[in-house]
Amino acid sequence: MSMQNKPQMVEAVMFFSERGGVCKQMFFTEFEALLDGVVNMPEFADQQMRIAYVSINPRLMIKAAVFFYLDFDEKGAPDSGWNIPLQHLAERAGRGPDLGAGPIRLGCRSQCPVSWHQMHLWDPNLAPGQNDLVLLRDAVRRNNLGILVEEENAQAVVTERLQMASEDKWHAPDFVPEEGAKAKDKLDQEHRLKTAQLIKQQRLRISSLSQQHEEALAKLKLASAAENRQRQVQVQELQQTLRQQVELNASLKAQLAVQAASFQSSREEMTEQLRNLELHGRSEGDVLRAQFDGEMQAKIASAVVEYKEQIAIRDVELAYRKEQDTQSLQEITRLKRAYAELASQGGDQILERLAKLGVVFVVYHPGAGHLTIPLQDIAAYQDNPMAYAAAKCFVTEEQYRHWLLHYQQPSCETLLPSGERCAIPIDRVDTPSRFILDDSNCCARHKASSRLRTVS
Repeated sequence: MSMQNKPQMVEAVMFFSERGGVCKQMFFTEFEALLDGVVNMPEFADQQMRIAYVSINPRLMIKAAVFFYLDFDEKGAPDSGWNIPLQHLAERAGRGPDLGAGPIRLGCRSQCPVSWHQMHLWDPNLAPGQNDLVLLRDAVRRNNLGILVEEENAQAVVTERLQMASEDKWHAPDFVPEEGAKAKDKLDQEHRLKTAQLIKQQRLRISSLSQQHEEALAKLKLASAAENRQRQVQVQELQQTLRQQVELNASLKAQLAVQAASFQSSREEMTEQLRNLELHGRSEGDVLRAQFDGEMQAKIASAVVEYKEQIAIRDVELAYRKEQDTQSLQEITRLKRAYAELASQGGDQILERLAKLGVVFVVYHPGAGHLTIPLQDIAAYQDNPMAYAAAKCFVTEEQYRHWLLHYQQPSCETLLPSGERCAIPIDRVDTPSRFILDDSNCCARHKASSRLRTVS
């Protein structure tokens, strides 16, 4: 065999389909040509693919594997901002299960040697019957890539050259206790290695499930926070309406009190006049009393009519204000629609033309990494980039802002009695969803004191 055809380690890339299983294979050099834009993959257009980088020895056995994501645009071109050092991760990755050539080097989301690449990796499914590592091993053994395989050194012995020993030499070899002990030790060692590999595999699976549960919990927390904010807004609106109604009732009560005081004053004046007239005669007093009652009834009727008119005027004013509010809301809706139309006729058309030319909008936010923004999300991102990044991390905007301050300067933020910050360096929390305010941004001493205050 010549040196050019000598088998050696091969690097390959395996694409996983959504239903599970390997759907496409290529050598790593072909994958690099794909990243350089030499070719496209129309069958993967507008998808995020799960891919595995594998290092294969000449006996078709996997020595290292790195599981990562890669986004494709609507034309099937890969993300131009993708820059994960697969070979470096494979060399520094931790130990994984044994796929036939000893424990492999395994790089995935829950076992990533470089923390800032963790969000771009994914954990393989290790469930029995759906084990992605087993699917990967079987795909390599089928050798659809045509990898040059190392030939077996052992050669078959020709049957005619075999010789049979005489019957007197048919006996079992003497049993050597030392060899039995060595064989037992070897079996024990193999059993320990298999047990350790099984424990390693189960820990990896537990870590993967924990990561999935944390992401689901973060999504639930975000949805709960949004629902609570909506309910608080509704409560505030109801409280404001109630406050306005109470103020209106108080105003009407004050007007009624003034009217009652005026009536009481008039009654007292009339009563005093009546007493004076009674001294001059009963008949004249009866006339004045009748006149007084008539005037009083007239004043009361006039006051009631005036009060009803005021209430009617208030009702009309309230109806007019309600109509104005409705018109204002309709005008705001119309202006928003007009603004959206103008925006779509202006900047969005430019963005669509850029997107058709293959331009990809990529931004970087700590905690979320490099984000490829779809065209339909450009407006939302422009309105509030921080809220967009927080949503990608499954946290609220407020929590993301607090985490960002902690991420940029990981030190204790507790205020001392002097008014200054504690500023003791602390461990940085790399994931926003694991950041807890007044806990993750405090040193051990202030964290303990905060817990004591909470308990007391």
